[in-house]
Amino acid sequence: MHDVLNPAYWTPPRPSWRFAALWRRNLLVWRKLAIPSLVGNIAEPLIWLVAFGYGMGALVGNLTLALPGGNVQTVPYLVFLASGSVCMSAMNAATFEALYSAFSRMHVQRTWDGILNAPVTLDDIVLAEMLWAAFKALFASSAILLVMLLLGIGHSPKLVLAWAALALTGVTFASLALIFNALAKGYDFFTYYFTLFLTPMTFVSGVFFPREQLPGWVRAISEALPLTHAVQLVRPLFLDLWPAEAARHIAVLAAYAFVAFWAALALTRRRFAR
Repeated sequence: MHDVLNPAYWTPPRPSWRFAALWRRNLLVWRKLAIPSLVGNIAEPLIWLVAFGYGMGALVGNLTLALPGGNVQTVPYLVFLASGSVCMSAMNAATFEALYSAFSRMHVQRTWDGILNAPVTLDDIVLAEMLWAAFKALFASSAILLVMLLLGIGHSPKLVLAWAALALTGVTFASLALIFNALAKGYDFFTYYFTLFLTPMTFVSGVFFPREQLPGWVRAISEALPLTHAVQLVRPLFLDLWPAEAARHIAVLAAYAFVAFWAALALTRRRFAR
């Protein structure tokens, strides 16, 4: 493991515009499976929304949320859950694509090896994979958001800005997942990432219930998690409000994305150098 710190692996990313051709290649392959993929990406989040939003929402009723400036607002649980679940959907779609699909192309199908025979670099491939996973996240979350709008869950014109927040969320979680893609020896390795990181984060980031109900030390941890900042950006838009401290939330997500992408690229360079 000592070679992980080899400076040669950690040189700044130097992708070229050839990454666009690799992104298009993934699009052309996926286009053949677009409908099954869309169903798979939106079915589970919508089931969660219906089961918890309408089922548990009937028991919970409305939630009283503390808003910036000391104000409070009563929000139907269905709206509260919808605004969090669309962020969770972006996270999951980006993660699955950057883990299972990218690992298949890298390790199982050896697609990356074949691509490297062309005049492209590993930097181009990793950037293309990250942006492709982010696109899949935005596509899936947009479909879910459209269904929510058709159901009357949220009607604020400010929701247009949710697409930018969801795109940044996709970039962030795609970059994080590519780190584990570079370390994995098999698909089973990804279970650690889901069980030890993604699942706990989902429950403490304000997706299903207000973070104010958490113990202080858990709330402090959740403040450092990327999903928390994504939810803090998107949820106010559902309520026809502007996010408080939006610049800070954007900066945290962007920092996660930048550092994680660089780390993923370094670890991928190490993997291919061995």
